[in-house]
Amino acid sequence: MARFVFITGGVVSSLGKGLLAAALGALLQARGYRVRLRKFDPYLNVDPGTMSPYQHGEVYVTDDGAETDLDLGHYERFTGVPTRRSDNVTAGRIYQTIITRERRGDYLGATVQVIPHVTDAIKAFATEGTDDVDFVICEIGGTVGDIESLPFIEAVRQLRNDLGRGMSVSIHVTLVPFIAAAGELKTKPTQHSVRELASLGVQPDVLVCRCEHPLPEAERRKIALFCNVAREAVIPALDAPSIYAVPLQYHREGLDAQVIHAFGLPPGREPDLDRWIDIVDRLKHPEGTVTVGVVGKYVGLPDAYKSLNEALVHGGIANRVRVDVRWIDAEVFEGDPAEVPARLEPLHAILVPGAFGERGAEGKIAAIRFARERRVPYLGICFGMQMACVETARNLAGLPEASSTEFGPTPEPVVGLLHEWRSETGLEQRHEGGDLGGTMRLGAYRAILAPGSRAAAIYGCTEIWERHRHRYEVNLAYRSRLEAAGLVVTGMSPDGRLPEIVERPDHPWFIGVQFHPELKSRPFAPHPLFASFIEAAVRQSRLV
Repeated sequence: MARFVFITGGVVSSLGKGLLAAALGALLQARGYRVRLRKFDPYLNVDPGTMSPYQHGEVYVTDDGAETDLDLGHYERFTGVPTRRSDNVTAGRIYQTIITRERRGDYLGATVQVIPHVTDAIKAFATEGTDDVDFVICEIGGTVGDIESLPFIEAVRQLRNDLGRGMSVSIHVTLVPFIAAAGELKTKPTQHSVRELASLGVQPDVLVCRCEHPLPEAERRKIALFCNVAREAVIPALDAPSIYAVPLQYHREGLDAQVIHAFGLPPGREPDLDRWIDIVDRLKHPEGTVTVGVVGKYVGLPDAYKSLNEALVHGGIANRVRVDVRWIDAEVFEGDPAEVPARLEPLHAILVPGAFGERGAEGKIAAIRFARERRVPYLGICFGMQMACVETARNLAGLPEASSTEFGPTPEPVVGLLHEWRSETGLEQRHEGGDLGGTMRLGAYRAILAPGSRAAAIYGCTEIWERHRHRYEVNLAYRSRLEAAGLVVTGMSPDGRLPEIVERPDHPWFIGVQFHPELKSRPFAPHPLFASFIEAAVRQSRLV
């Protein structure tokens, strides 16, 4: 039977609970345990796919097609364990499930209440599909004391009783602020946060104290005394130079040992952290630096491209170089044309990521043209591949009106909405007026690569599985015109209807992919496309 670790946050939200869960998962995994990580969010959206990237950062997509919180990306990057739909649950999804049951008559006319119906649903989601793991790490979103998170905290209280003694551990993340005027760390916020949590029936076993300065022994003992935990269970969490140094940092402070001790388990062997030591060494001692420009439309919030940024870091790890990412708003290229060379000439590589809508599209096309004409390594992801096809159609294939039907009616729909295609699970369909999320192509799909293509050489095989999140596809009716202009389709869906990869054989490195390779990149297993892309950037850096 799986043991459960519940992680809550207090005083200030966004204190790195997701990173803590990921690091703890990596540490337990390094000790030989099987882990699964889950995220419970208090917001009322049924899934994070409905939320603006400006409000909540990127939407992370799983193999089974779930649109989830970006923390699940941390979980996968740190443990390598693929997440799934059941690993991210929102309050909206919980309430939707309960209301559907009530309308269907499942409750036989009983009054539906937060306790027990909502809390029972939360507990059911927490325990579903956990028989094949040793530990389930559940991160509870939000802040203790907020009205939205109360049902989740109550569910944790009940579940700890249901599981029995020794089968669950509570970790509480708090802030220990440094007051510059007084020159000291203040422990009162932590004391009040733990008191609030305890008043809801959950006594933490381990405290993780986020602080900017080292936590003195006196303050550590004070926190332990007032918060009713062992001194060794007060774990300082200082800022790390890289998120990939966090597992090593937490291990030095004894986090994994305290969790094992709280469960009453024997210490066992020391965790094998060699791969994390190697990753940190590569980050601390790079052999050079390359500059990559990301021309996007959500660059005002870096979390909107969280997985992309990490995949670029992984590409740097693979090549032992530091990647200097320049975030460039595509709309700056739609005013003064002189901005294009001014912004892009210093770069060693250019990447255009996924997006939705027409805003910034012309600026991205201008960046793609620059990369093609100046022979700068280029990677187009999802929308970036589609705009690469539009750029080729307009400027090389004699189709000046080429566009995407996503932007409105066009006489040359190089990119359009495909209504029907066959996948591994059978016939799939889209409808023009359907819900935006419901009509997207989501999750892992198979693609067949052309033998001898650059893509096949990069992957080292001719069959791949990659994750998708988009509605529009490159129109196969324009394939011959595009290929005559030098943009070759080298990856296709198994039914031969959906272009998956395009590349320019006459260019040093120019690839567009319809999927999102950044979602499957890991620091200890960089995605081959990003490793090759950064390798091309290294070569480019030696030419300029």
